Amino acid sequence: MSVFTGAGISTESGIPDYRGPNGVWARQAIPHIDTIRTDREARVEHWQDRRHRYPEMTARIPNAGHEAIAGFEAAGRLLAVITQNIDGPHQKAGNSDDRVIELHGSTHVIRCTRCGRSWSGEEIQRRLEAGEEDPRCQVCGGVLRTGTVLFGEALPERALRTAHAVAQATDLMLVVGSSLVVNPAARLPVIAKDAGARLVIINQSSTPIDDLADVRVGASAGEALSGIAKRVSMEDRQVDDD
Repeated sequence: MSVFTGAGISTESGIPDYRGPNGVWARQAIPHIDTIRTDREARVEHWQDRRHRYPEMTARIPNAGHEAIAGFEAAGRLLAVITQNIDGPHQKAGNSDDRVIELHGSTHVIRCTRCGRSWSGEEIQRRLEAGEEDPRCQVCGGVLRTGTVLFGEALPERALRTAHAVAQATDLMLVVGSSLVVNPAARLPVIAKDAGARLVIINQSSTPIDDLADVRVGASAGEALSGIAKRVSMEDRQVDDD
């Protein structure tokens, strides 16, 4: 199986939906790659916003949904997690880095726009808390930016290519907490279905491809995935008993 996750799985950990009332759309804090590169005032505002919000994000813990997905991997059932999220709870819950495909990058990585050198989010956070308003690359002096996909950028080619391969190879795709309106990521469940996979959509609101789903569950991610995990565990025990 494979799992495709969106913001709905992380809201149960207190991480705001990107388009929700506390997300960047509502706060008008939408970063654009050209702004980050050329507008110092906008960068300072961006880094100050991050200085306050990053500790809140790192303090969040995985919820039952994340833990269930990690359990699928531990049981040898998981091909990969394809996620639209940038926050990292899948890894915190126990999924290995090489099983998590981050389509929109990671907020825990900061890199230079000039030389490509990268730093951890924690290291840059220390610099921000020490008083730097517009941190620069310590190697070449270039402008720094988060490791997430910004407006004006395409999805990372390698991640998207790997996600396509997973969608074509999986026998079952669970879509969890995604409205499936942002392309090209939203095409991946359709690719999986076209390749012969069963499709299960777990989301509290409707999606544009609900009619393609073999099963549609209108429940919270944690509740639904915990139930699936219990069923999988029971099936594994029955196999062991046989």
